[in-house]
Amino acid sequence: MNYELVIIGAGPAGITAGIYAARKNMDFVILTKDIGGQTLYSWDIENYLGYQFITGFELVEKFKEHIKNFNVDIRENEPVKDILKDGNGFMLITDKGAYETKSVIISTGRRPKELNVKGEKEFKNKGITYCATCDGPVFRDKNVAVIGGGNSGMDAVLQLSRIAKKTYLVEIKNDLTGDRFVIDKIKNLPMVEVLTGAEVIEIYGDLFVKGMRLRYKRNFIDINVEGIFVEIGSIPNSDIINFVEKNRYGEIIVDCKNHTGYSGIFAAGDVTNVFAKQIIVACGEGAKACLSAFEYVSRL
Repeated sequence: MNYELVIIGAGPAGITAGIYAARKNMDFVILTKDIGGQTLYSWDIENYLGYQFITGFELVEKFKEHIKNFNVDIRENEPVKDILKDGNGFMLITDKGAYETKSVIISTGRRPKELNVKGEKEFKNKGITYCATCDGPVFRDKNVAVIGGGNSGMDAVLQLSRIAKKTYLVEIKNDLTGDRFVIDKIKNLPMVEVLTGAEVIEIYGDLFVKGMRLRYKRNFIDINVEGIFVEIGSIPNSDIINFVEKNRYGEIIVDCKNHTGYSGIFAAGDVTNVFAKQIIVACGEGAKACLSAFEYVSRL
């Protein structure tokens, strides 16, 4: 089937684009691995308009409820593997088939970075995790460590402080880099120990994680933990396309109308070079991308 638009990804940007496309009565489909994206990993959201506090899971449920009202065709568990040029349009390849479309919005978000240290591969899913929201409850009353002192790392610490026996916050820089309000909150938590200027050298254990070695203040120290939450940033999921311009971080470069520079291809949200990777920003970018795609298709 030849669509007017295919939206790839159903995080905040993709869902917003879908709502706008439905309101424009476009012939479109959303292809995605999951619904919600990285929003599902967020616990303490206090900066999304209309909610003084809401969890990521709750916000995604609100997104689903909203888009369901428009009977949008969302193909979950069907991520796009490749985008090919096809005459005056595009062919999108998934494991379940191929889709022809006149325009595309790429809103595939990002994936977590890995530490790339000794022991990480061996103990992945055996004590090492990349999502405190998903896996935090498994480590109730245990000693854990969060690697990364940005907002995502501190968000993980806030969650784990209610679950774990003790939480170490390990940051390679000399200072935490997240919002000052959250930093102050973290430093006042009694069962949280902050280690700045600390670099992870090795993760070890037997069947599961037992501890980690750090280079800390010119010395090597070992801390005994059973859970390690890696929160050191993310990588854009931009590998599905190779004919648009990207920056040195792999982010798709877009203009103020979310155009990639290649006719018919638009991008929105965290996969792009947009300033600030925030849920509310991604929603706005998704709306803009859809308006631009509608304008493009209307002129064909």
